[in-house]
Amino acid sequence: MNGHSAGHHEDRVQAAVNSDAAAKSALFASWQRSSNLHRLDPAERKSPKRLTDAELRRARQRIEPLQMAAQASLDRLYLAVGGVGCCVLLADRDGVPVDRRGATSDDRTFEDWGLWTGSVWSEASEGTNGIGTCLAERRALTIHRDQHFFARNTLLSCTTAPIFDHEGNLTAALDVSSCRADLTEAFTNLISVAVADAARRIEAENFRRSFQSSRVLLLPETTSGPGGLIAVDCDDLVVGATRSARIALGFSQESLTRSLPAMDLFSDAEGVSGSLGRAERAALQRALARTSGNVSAAAEALGISRATLNRKLKRFELRRVH
Repeated sequence: MNGHSAGHHEDRVQAAVNSDAAAKSALFASWQRSSNLHRLDPAERKSPKRLTDAELRRARQRIEPLQMAAQASLDRLYLAVGGVGCCVLLADRDGVPVDRRGATSDDRTFEDWGLWTGSVWSEASEGTNGIGTCLAERRALTIHRDQHFFARNTLLSCTTAPIFDHEGNLTAALDVSSCRADLTEAFTNLISVAVADAARRIEAENFRRSFQSSRVLLLPETTSGPGGLIAVDCDDLVVGATRSARIALGFSQESLTRSLPAMDLFSDAEGVSGSLGRAERAALQRALARTSGNVSAAAEALGISRATLNRKLKRFELRRVH
């Protein structure tokens, strides 16, 4: 970016910050936070802050379970976007990339831009940017070129989605960044779909790993979005739920401490109770079929007591043999 265009960007940012446009525009609201809350100057030329090696190790340790759950999705996402000059970054809740995928031929360029593990991309540090603003606003977004706050970042295009942990807490951000001038809006839209899909896959894998001893059920999608996942123990009690499941069903972390039976909890949720009931009935029928109708053996195979299985069989009007 030459001096004239850089100056134009800085003037545009300052004009937006000093107007009432922030009330109507999420982008301008972010610029205003960058300027007024974080006291940043769009003309700042310093490279992004970098953690020390020891600080980066500690950051990775804090997010290690999710980082391990993310590996396959990071690989898959990079296969989709790496060939067109993009890199993939998994950042922690502080906006620090802890894992990365990128072509070796592009490494020097991305490292110079700070699109590297250990760099700090929080909104407080870098102003409006994909990772930092995604974490600040808790939503998927794209910050394309001159939407960035700092003039020095206006050659970048960053598409980012938030990642929530097994308790529904914001814990990370998944980002695809490019510094290619020929990245079109249409292709950016495709990238945003891929990033959102990968973020959901990471959340699902992390959730399954967090509830390995429970049955994990997929809720049907609703008009408000994905239904999410729930974890149910051997006594039919809900012990976990993803953020999207909590939103779909309208319950909180506190709800999960009350030993709520799955069928009771979902009785008022449109489409959910029937879906769970069909899934559970099918699981019981399979267990009975595999044990030739032996209730004791079926209960053992399902990891529940004989009394619990008998109660379920009665509810679903399934035939007992032994």
